[in-house]
Amino acid sequence: MKVNTQHSIRMLTLAVVSSAFIGLTGCATTAQFEELQTKINAVASDASSAKADAAAANSKASEALNIADEANKRSLATEERLGRAFNKSMYK
Repeated sequence: MKVNTQHSIRMLTLAVVSSAFIGLTGCATTAQFEELQTKINAVASDASSAKADAAAANSKASEALNIADEANKRSLATEERLGRAFNKSMYK
């Protein structure tokens, strides 16, 4: 009986010491949690800003593509007119 009681006391002591150690070292403090939350908010803000910048860049790229397409159409039309004028001058 004496051995069983000593074993129970040792196990109880080990459990209390382990719990105290985990409780004192494993938990984050409120300040650490607030600091982490601040960092998370900053990252979310940066991501939102980057998303807005990407949308603006995409809009400008689309506009530039439309302008380039229009310039290409004008270039082809001018080339065709010059070709007709050259052929007309050759028949004279």
